Amino acid sequence: MLLGLVAIGIAIAVIVLVMAYPNLPSLDVLTDYRPKIPLRIYSADGHLIGEFGEERRAVVTIGDVPKVMKQAILAAEDDRFYQHGGIDYAGILRAAATNLAGGSKRQGASTITQQVARNFFLSGEKTYTRKLYEVLLSFKIESNLSKDQIFELYINQIFLGQRAYGFAAAAQIYYGKPLKDISIAEAAMLAGLPKAPSAYNPIVNPKRAKIRQQYVLRRMHDLGYITDVQFEESGKEALVIKREMMDYSVHAEFIAEMARQITAERFPEEVYSRGLKVYTTLVKDEQEAAYASLRKGVMDYDRRHGYRGAESYLEMKDFKSEQDEAIDLALQDISDTGDLAPALVLAADAKQIKVYRKGGELITLSGDAMKFAAKMLDDKAPPNKRIKRGAIVRVQKDDKGGWQISQLPEVESAFVAVDPKDGAIRALVGGFDFNRNKFNHVTQAWRQPGSSFKPFIYSASLEKGYNPNSIFNDEPIVINSAQTGSQDWAPHNYDGKYEGPMKMRAALAKSKNMVSVRILQSIGTHYAQDYAGRFGLDPAKHPPYLTMALGAGSVTPWQMVTAYSVFANGGYKISPYVIREIRDEKNQILAQSAPVPAGEETIRAIDPRNAFMMDNMLRDVTIYGTAARASVTLKRQDLAGKTGTTNEYMDAWFCGYQMTVVGCAWVGFDQPKTLGAKETGGSAALPIWIGYMGRALRDVPVQLPSAPEGLIASGEGRGRNFIYAENAAKETAREPGAEGAETGEASDAPPPKPDLSVPPSD
Repeated sequence: MLLGLVAIGIAIAVIVLVMAYPNLPSLDVLTDYRPKIPLRIYSADGHLIGEFGEERRAVVTIGDVPKVMKQAILAAEDDRFYQHGGIDYAGILRAAATNLAGGSKRQGASTITQQVARNFFLSGEKTYTRKLYEVLLSFKIESNLSKDQIFELYINQIFLGQRAYGFAAAAQIYYGKPLKDISIAEAAMLAGLPKAPSAYNPIVNPKRAKIRQQYVLRRMHDLGYITDVQFEESGKEALVIKREMMDYSVHAEFIAEMARQITAERFPEEVYSRGLKVYTTLVKDEQEAAYASLRKGVMDYDRRHGYRGAESYLEMKDFKSEQDEAIDLALQDISDTGDLAPALVLAADAKQIKVYRKGGELITLSGDAMKFAAKMLDDKAPPNKRIKRGAIVRVQKDDKGGWQISQLPEVESAFVAVDPKDGAIRALVGGFDFNRNKFNHVTQAWRQPGSSFKPFIYSASLEKGYNPNSIFNDEPIVINSAQTGSQDWAPHNYDGKYEGPMKMRAALAKSKNMVSVRILQSIGTHYAQDYAGRFGLDPAKHPPYLTMALGAGSVTPWQMVTAYSVFANGGYKISPYVIREIRDEKNQILAQSAPVPAGEETIRAIDPRNAFMMDNMLRDVTIYGTAARASVTLKRQDLAGKTGTTNEYMDAWFCGYQMTVVGCAWVGFDQPKTLGAKETGGSAALPIWIGYMGRALRDVPVQLPSAPEGLIASGEGRGRNFIYAENAAKETAREPGAEGAETGEASDAPPPKPDLSVPPSD
């Protein structure tokens, strides 16, 4: 009877095998492994700046997996992997005995091969039919693939939490390092994840993850993979876990998003799964300089305008102690904003503030570290803003590495830099923090340019026969309603001071509004409106009224950096671009930019002589004018540009350049409101530009453009004047309504030394 039962069992097994085996899926998906690889965005010098896709994955070959990682996986999941044929019978018996002794199903016996079968072909349902197919598939996989091939599939395919698929991606996500650089302790932590990626996630459940890691280390020790010393040291090693998902080596989220949109539009099919690689034009060091400079400029502005109080409050009775993990969990919902870390106030008085920083650090602030927030420690402070126990505040490291009270700024900013030779974007920061506000102020924010628009009016006047030494009256003017189309208009200079007849170059350097209005009045508003279109500005956004002279139209920083490039490159209109090339998963080029470089006459915007004279005047702005801080700080005489401040200090601009790079900085509120008295382009925006240029021009020698043919020069040194050769006979340039205004020779005397103790007028 026993033999008969065995025979019947074998017969049934054979019948099932004969019927089921032919129905097993093809192994093509394994032999021709094509995992979903996300779209990756890189800087021009090869640094990853963005990744887009449902699965975060980095495929590695078995030969590139460090030995310690292989050993940790084998110890945690299947130590007899290289001995069994797909099903570990010894493991099944061991697990059964353990479970029987424990009285419950606590230990499984799935092999790595079975997990590969399950991950690629089967659902997660727990039925006998699915288990049968899993076993059969394991046999089929083992008979068609080598052990290393199976192990490689497992290492790349397994889900490990945080959208990470595969151990290479997990190493980068959890530790911020490549797989080849992980330690024994880190490998053990990763190897513990496949069993339950959520339960053993070191970010969400650090305690349970540590327990699981210790188990893996013990298994590695028991199997002889690590020594006694390694076991002891690894168990004590403190792991530094990355808590921010979007943490790349370069802060370039805005340009990464721009590149994503362009790529998705060009290659809509499988854009997030076929492993496309997009190489942008930005330079890592310059991008980091732009990011740091913008954030410093915004934070400096914010500190000038005082502390606004606590962000919110937590109920302290929910926490048992100052080191309660629940505090960290509560702070997890409050995102870091760059280096502005959220912290919970544990105690506060006039002498010190004790806070728990997100991540587990206890910090005591006193003296200058809490001075910024002193007024919110007073009993008279508003109850909903006062710093007290339970308050959520921000802490930030100062220049010396110590912690200080800070806050999230309300003001926004943007910066963009371009190569004027071909339009390649070298740096772009669309706002203070992408994760908080994804609105790209470089390309999407239409704002009034203020005085930064004046160079285009001056350039138009040169085409009308004026020159840098043409004289206009800097005196008050009233424009009647017939000319404005609405009501009388009485513009005024920023500083309320008027200097009478003055040369155009001095008027531009000092940003004299009255001269700009008179120039526009002389050349005609419609002519100036059309002329602005040559620079890439939208004429429709600049109505043909005299208010255009003071920058009352609308522009974006992207347009302004394009427009100023015309002055920097000798008169050519370039088209800025952010993507240099797109490659497929095999590294084959799919698309490549083909910019038209400056020098091609097909893209000439203005006469080269005009560009040269404008450059000459705009350099005066940075030497003794409203942007004199630029040449003083950077110690260069080849900088040019123009500040801009709009009515009621709503917007602050500085757009400027050196022959090799053009940059534009803007500061303002999303819902326009005043930045505050004296917050001009020279005080709020110019420092951001200077911070970037300090890095961009570090190894660039001072260089000045050569005068093109067709100009007549007079005078020497800084006072040297240039006029069109065909206008040389016309020594007098008259301004309508200003008798006696004529062209004169510039003085050879050196320009006055700029006073940087107060913000210059704009």
